[in-house]
Amino acid sequence: MGTTGNEEYSATQNAKTTSRFRYNSPLIQVVLIGLVCFCCPGMFNALSGMGGGGQVNSTASNNALTALYTTFAVFGILGGGIYNILGPHLTLFAGCSTYVLYAGSFLYYNHHQHQLFAIVAGAVLGIGAGLLWAAEGAIMTSYPPENRKGSYISIFWSIFNMGGVVGGLIPFILNYNRGDRAVTVNDGTYIGFMVFMSVGAVLSLSILPASKVVRDDGSRCTSVLYSNVYTECLEIAKLFYNWKMLLIVPAAWSSNFFYTYQFNHVNKTQFNLRTRGFNNVFYWGAQMLGSVGIGYVMDFSFRSRRKRGVVGIAVVALLASAIWGGALANQIRRKPGEILDFKHSHSRYAGPFVLYFSFGLLDAMFQSMVYWVIGALANDSEILSRYAGFYKGIQSAGAAVAWQIDNRNVSSTNQLIINWVLTTVSYPLLFLLVVLAVKEDKDAEEDSAKQVAPSSVQDAFFH
Repeated sequence: MGTTGNEEYSATQNAKTTSRFRYNSPLIQVVLIGLVCFCCPGMFNALSGMGGGGQVNSTASNNALTALYTTFAVFGILGGGIYNILGPHLTLFAGCSTYVLYAGSFLYYNHHQHQLFAIVAGAVLGIGAGLLWAAEGAIMTSYPPENRKGSYISIFWSIFNMGGVVGGLIPFILNYNRGDRAVTVNDGTYIGFMVFMSVGAVLSLSILPASKVVRDDGSRCTSVLYSNVYTECLEIAKLFYNWKMLLIVPAAWSSNFFYTYQFNHVNKTQFNLRTRGFNNVFYWGAQMLGSVGIGYVMDFSFRSRRKRGVVGIAVVALLASAIWGGALANQIRRKPGEILDFKHSHSRYAGPFVLYFSFGLLDAMFQSMVYWVIGALANDSEILSRYAGFYKGIQSAGAAVAWQIDNRNVSSTNQLIINWVLTTVSYPLLFLLVVLAVKEDKDAEEDSAKQVAPSSVQDAFFH
C-alpha cells in the first residue's frame, strides 16, 4: 500500500529535522562553540563586568586588561591563519586553557595584592583569546547556511551570554550576605569561574573541522583542510589594504572600546558589589534578547539580503543614539560618590539599572550585526577565519587603548563622548560595505556551489 501525500511530507520534514541534529550539522557545531564560549569568555565577561576584576582598586585589572588586549590585537589578526594551519581542536583548546590562568591570577591577587601575575596572565590570555575568537569567528560565519547566518549568530550569542548571566549570579550569590561590607569578591567567586573555564577547555575538543561539517542540503562548509605558514602570512598582510576590511575598522575598534566606560564608570562606580553581580545577570541577559532581535531582522525582515543588512544597521544606529543619549543624561544627573543597592535604593536605582541593561542590549546587537556583515562577504571558512581574526585584532587594539585611557583618569563624560562618536562613525561605513560588497542570497549560493562540491548528508553522518 503506497504512502499518502501527507505521510510523504511528514517523512520529509522529519528527515530534515533529524539532519539538523546530526553531530556534524552546522546547528550542533554552533551550539557546541556557544557552550565553549559560555564557559570561557562568558565567565571572563562576568569577571570583567564587576569592574576592576572584583577588586576595590581598578589599577591591577586595567593593567592586566591592557596587556590582554595588546597581545589579543596581535594574535587576533594572526589567529585566523593559525586556525587554518592547526584546525579547531588545537586552536580552541590552547585558547581556552589560558582563561583558567587569568581567573587564577585574581585569586592570587586577592591574597597578595601583587599585580605582576595578573598582568602576565592577562598577556597570556590575550594570546589564547586571539586563537579562540578567530576560530569562533570562522565557525560562526562559515558553517551556517547562507540565508540563516543571522539566526545562527543569535543562537551562538544567546548561549555564550548565558555564561555572563550565570557568571553574574556567582558573585551575587556568594557575596549577597556581605552587603555593603564587601569591597572585593571572595575566593569562591574566582574558584567558581575557574571550574567553568576548565570545563570549556575540555569541551572545545568536541568541535569538528569545517571539512567534516555538512549542511542539510549536503554541501560541505569548505574544501580546504589545511593551509601553510607562508600562505597565511601573505593573506593576512593583504587584509591591511583590503578595502572591505578598512571599512570595518571603526566598527571593530569601537566594539570593545565601550566596555571600559560601561563596567568601570556605570556598574562599578554607581553600585555596591552584590548589586554589580545582580546587574550583570541582566546585562548579559539583555545580550541574549538583543542578539535574537537583530538576528531576526538580518535574516527575515526582507527578501533582499542587502536591504536586510541596511535595515539592521539602521535599527542598531537609532537604538545606539537613544542609549548613548540616556547615558549622557545619567552622567549629568548622578550624585558624585553615591553608591546604590538594589534592595535599598529603589527610586534612584531604576534609571542607572535600565541604562546598564540597555548597554547589554546594544552590545549584542552591534556585534551580531558586524558578524553578519563579515559573514556576508564570503562563504569559505579559510577566508572568513582571516576576516574574523582581523576584526578581533582591531577590536582588541581599541580595547587596550580604552583601558589605558581609564588608567590616565580621563573623565567619565569624556569617555562617554569618545564612545558615542566612535560607534556613530562606523554606521555609514557599514552601510557602504553592505551596498557595495554583499551579494544577494541566490548569487552567494551560486558562488558557494562553485567553491564546494556537494556531498551526501547520509554518508557524511558516518565520517
